[in-house]
Amino acid sequence: MFKICSVGVLVLVLGGCGAPKLRQAAPPVSAGAVPTRESPPGRVYRVDENQSEIRVLVYRAGALARFGHNHVLVNRAVRGSVSVADASTFSLTVPVAGFVVDDAQARREEGLDFAAEVPDDARTGTLHNMQSTAVLDADEFPVILVSGVEVAPSHAAVAFSVAGHESKIEVPFALQIESGQLAATGTLELRQSALGLTPYSLMLGALQVQDAMTIKFKIVAALQTGF
Repeated sequence: MFKICSVGVLVLVLGGCGAPKLRQAAPPVSAGAVPTRESPPGRVYRVDENQSEIRVLVYRAGALARFGHNHVLVNRAVRGSVSVADASTFSLTVPVAGFVVDDAQARREEGLDFAAEVPDDARTGTLHNMQSTAVLDADEFPVILVSGVEVAPSHAAVAFSVAGHESKIEVPFALQIESGQLAATGTLELRQSALGLTPYSLMLGALQVQDAMTIKFKIVAALQTGF
């Protein structure tokens, strides 16, 4: 569980109310191959949590959708590394507990679909529902694992491990490397069911979360010395 980077990323989740922009990152310089001059084979980049973000947009659905909300889920606790070599790879961990539901600034950035005010109890309920055994099962699976298994110049085959479910999805991305820093950005339209998840539902589906969601990410990583 995106137009992903040579460092991909993920995730996904759905919220308690429910469905489908990451803070607009600076336009990527290039979606082409990793510059060999800037990134000699074997260089390792460590993800910078202070600059990286995964954002998930989930939407309400069902006959009673008007009583629910669209939600913006933001995670700024992404960790991991990117190895730039002849066969580039990346590995990320996304802690389920790191998701923040309906950050006010994030909702403003996402436009009219998220303009409505969300009460505190709706935000709390959404977080509880997504962490429950019915969705992400945070107690049993506290992190979402994302790894690039086949990384090409502008896309990657990305393996996801979400709540015990394994899936592999092709993710396009835009990548920029300069001054010892790597930045990968992308957006992916994805179904929760493709990650092995069942969209949250109430009252026999009268109020539910759409299966379709939007994942946006910006992953920034700094070149590690001593390798």
